[in-house]
Amino acid sequence: MSEAKEISCACGRVRLEVKGKPIAVTECLCNSCRAAADRLATLPGAKNVLTSYSATPCAEYRKDRVRVLSGAEHLSEFRLSADAGSRRVVAPCCNTPVFLEMKGAHWLSIYLHLWPDEARPKAEMRTMAGDLPDASNLPGDIPNLKSHTVSFYAKLLAAWAAMGFRNPKVEVVGKIDA
Repeated sequence: MSEAKEISCACGRVRLEVKGKPIAVTECLCNSCRAAADRLATLPGAKNVLTSYSATPCAEYRKDRVRVLSGAEHLSEFRLSADAGSRRVVAPCCNTPVFLEMKGAHWLSIYLHLWPDEARPKAEMRTMAGDLPDASNLPGDIPNLKSHTVSFYAKLLAAWAAMGFRNPKVEVVGKIDA
């Protein structure tokens, strides 16, 4: 496993350590990610995490390879609705989106803007392009997939097996509304 990297929210109060390589590095184009990014961008001082073509860039990491070094007390969850199966975790100290957690998932999708530009992982694929009304304007630099592929799910399954099929809990006490 490669060395650990430290990343942080915009103001630096929330710092994370990620170990090793991510499971995958993606740009998600699903309706949920785009809607959440739009709503979170309305928070005071927040920056929009979407690319110019409305993708949400993330690195998917095993939960057992992510550690909050400082600022856990600042983390708050945001859900698109009360019964949403996913939550975005935000550092409200500077309204920086930190990661997305799917219900029951063994991984976290950590937003790529947390890395400095020169150290930022490069996206390998765009997923859920089928949710866009018109995907013809997407760059052709990486695959633009209509949905998640079998190989994507295979990577997630292999990572879960390597974790002993565990699913560590990520505690977040605060809630925000956007």
